[in-house]
Amino acid sequence: MKVMNGKEAVLSAFDRLFDRAAAKLKLEYEPEEKAEARELFVQRFKAALDAAVLINLEEIPEEVMRGMEEAIDGLSPAQVAGHLASIPLAHQAQQIMQLIANRAAEQKMIEHLIEQADDTYGGN
Repeated sequence: MKVMNGKEAVLSAFDRLFDRAAAKLKLEYEPEEKAEARELFVQRFKAALDAAVLINLEEIPEEVMRGMEEAIDGLSPAQVAGHLASIPLAHQAQQIMQLIANRAAEQKMIEHLIEQADDTYGGN
């Protein structure tokens, strides 16, 4: 097996799984379209891929790749539609969770400042 860093291994797996998914959906695509999909994948998972660069490993084992390909093959049309529908919803949910986390942090900061002010001036 070829030794590569984790990012290279994941991107190699992405290419193989992309081809399998496209075949399942009977999609024809140009090399530029696949490159664009790969770049979007890289952008979406940048933090994990950047960390994976530090890990040297062999290619993803063939049995693992086959298992992932079989998972693609086993998807029904309704499941494919469900996965596609969930993408924008997941993005929206992530934005909402970030907003909630920011508001919670703001609230904690306000509470902390109020507690400091109470302590500084003798409390109530």
